[in-house]
Amino acid sequence: MNNYIKILLIVVISGLIIFFIPKGYDSYNKELELQKKIGQMLIVGFRGTEVDRISYVSKAMNSLNLGGIILFDKDNPSGQFPRNIISPEQTKKLIQDLNKYSPSPLFVAVDAEGGYINRLKEKYGFKNIPSAEQMGKGTTEETKNNAILLGQELKDLGFNMDFAPVVDVNVNPENPVIGYLERSFSNNPDIVYEHASKFIEGLHQNNIISAIKHFPGHGSSSADSHLGMVDVTNTYKQEELIPYEKLIKDGYSDMVMTAHIVNTNIDPVYPATLSPLFIQNILRNQLGFNGIVVSDDMQMGAIVDNYGFDEAIVKAINAGCDMLILSNNGKTYDERAPYKAIDAILKAIKNGEITEAQINDSYNRIQELKQKHGI
Repeated sequence: MNNYIKILLIVVISGLIIFFIPKGYDSYNKELELQKKIGQMLIVGFRGTEVDRISYVSKAMNSLNLGGIILFDKDNPSGQFPRNIISPEQTKKLIQDLNKYSPSPLFVAVDAEGGYINRLKEKYGFKNIPSAEQMGKGTTEETKNNAILLGQELKDLGFNMDFAPVVDVNVNPENPVIGYLERSFSNNPDIVYEHASKFIEGLHQNNIISAIKHFPGHGSSSADSHLGMVDVTNTYKQEELIPYEKLIKDGYSDMVMTAHIVNTNIDPVYPATLSPLFIQNILRNQLGFNGIVVSDDMQMGAIVDNYGFDEAIVKAINAGCDMLILSNNGKTYDERAPYKAIDAILKAIKNGEITEAQINDSYNRIQELKQKHGI
């Protein structure tokens, strides 16, 4: 067969292949690619102290290309222990297997603030880290040393993200979710900033990503947003923004977690997590934050008791959230939650409620942070 005939046959076969490819093939590929980017915007919780290839979470990671996983010691819907964490050895193996079964690099996150809010408790064999309130009474170097110890432990276990430190100012010491639980460094915003800065340094020394919380400040509240909507209109102090302002001015660019709090002086309708007035106007434009904005758990009472699931997901993204936490550790456990979230987002894109540009912006921020920390 001469070269002319070979070339002719290749042209004919190529033409036939193109002719027989379904007309919707390109659009299907495009939607699949978009779905994978949206999957990166979710941090999901699950039940199980070990995983294999057919576990729910393994299937979800592979189907949805999840961006992150969050581990807990207690399963709140059932009130039972354990959920994911039993011991250092078991936790390390669990994280190794999660990474093995994930199709893309994962954020592996935990709430490890120290004190009462620490999923890695001393009684399970982990290090004892003081509460923020205790650390705030000592020196900033002591705080940094505690964070170095914590960061080393997290790194050894396989975590790469800690939802800490809390930078809420202790405006109301009787606050049931902040002050009462010793989660604030101080009632002085400058002291909060100084200790938070050193805590972040300690985590970063072990290449652990931090997430400062709960923007714009939960310290003046008198109620718990896990249980229902919290209104701080009459208690919020402008000084609660100072730790964010100073940390961001110093170059902090990891992650800021939003609070499900209402302040009608800022937004008369929506809580911070669902409000562009808080996230875009204040956090992005006024304070200049260019890192990842992550929602507090979208399954907390403040959200689920007041908004439809799809509505809340769409509003959070339009407000400026790059990542959404679906802990499956609130009032109910719903393994379909991440699937529903992605369906809601895809539907909103088709309806013109969310733009692909928004998804791309969030996806790029997520990938940049993962690359920065070698994930």
